[in-house]
Amino acid sequence: MKHRVAIVGAGVSGLTCGVVFAECGHRTAIVAKEIGQQTTSGAAAALWFPYDVEPANKVIPWALETFRTLINLARNSDSGVSMIELRQFSRTEEIQIPDWAIPLGAHPVIPSPSTSLRAGSVENGAAGEAATWRGRPEAERTGNERIKSPLFKTGFSLRVPLMDTTNYLDYLAHRFLQADGQITENVHFEKLEQVDPKFDLVINCAGIGARELVHDADLEPHSGQVAIVPRIKDLPYAVVCDDAPLMYAIPRRNDCVFGGTNEVSEDLAVDSATTTRIVAECSRTLKIEKPNVLAERVGLRPFRKSGVRVQRAQLRDGRTVVHNYGHGGAGFTLSWGCAAEVLQLGTVSG
Repeated sequence: MKHRVAIVGAGVSGLTCGVVFAECGHRTAIVAKEIGQQTTSGAAAALWFPYDVEPANKVIPWALETFRTLINLARNSDSGVSMIELRQFSRTEEIQIPDWAIPLGAHPVIPSPSTSLRAGSVENGAAGEAATWRGRPEAERTGNERIKSPLFKTGFSLRVPLMDTTNYLDYLAHRFLQADGQITENVHFEKLEQVDPKFDLVINCAGIGARELVHDADLEPHSGQVAIVPRIKDLPYAVVCDDAPLMYAIPRRNDCVFGGTNEVSEDLAVDSATTTRIVAECSRTLKIEKPNVLAERVGLRPFRKSGVRVQRAQLRDGRTVVHNYGHGGAGFTLSWGCAAEVLQLGTVSG
């Protein structure tokens, strides 16, 4: 049975669900206040990694399914998806490589005072030289060796998908429209029952907006601020450190994302002092002069204290709704895995 589907929300979760439903032949419309790069998704660094999201027993299968889909999309240069080496570090403690990351090729990088981190090439999408901390004389070190070991205690390396939001969100929207989907923006609902009754199936991808839309008190806005700077020369890998202060530098095709913050706040205003702190910490870590800031963005990660909600329910008017929100800092990372489950829940008979 083919459904008439309304998807509320047009961030990465809504757009991905739109693609999945429309390409399966369902008459699908996305309705939202904001679309694509205007949403929280547009402010995301969009590096594949399960971050600030629960529960692990559900999150990891969704993330791995998304990983497999994104690897395939990385073969399409128009998608905005590429593969990049992620280097995850800690300044204070020993990092345990997650069990799920080992089959994906994760391996430790252990600093020592006499060595530097060497960058593997990622330009052609093939696996570069593994990151090592084997000693190399100063004279032999390349321009890529920006991160000096005293900054970090331990770390690990893993090749992951990177979604350049300046391309990827438009790619999803275009793919959805090519499958005869429709997008309507500047639409605000106070409750899901306000969705046009011609749609027999409603998908709730409202992100942090679901807090008011379905009165979910478990949703908590985790504010993230980033600075967009010019592309950093000889930085072909992403650097992430979750210790305070949170720091990440993620190179994209035409620029680089510096971050960041993760605070319980619903303030969407850019804070100039925070930008200054972000740029200073990233520059210190990368051993570069402070770059010019091209743009600043703030987004609200929709963290849900009781875990991601992917659940079938009924509206008060009897229509079926499938909720898909609460992805925290992992909306891109879970997008395809959650969309597949949403499709199953929305089209099951009975």
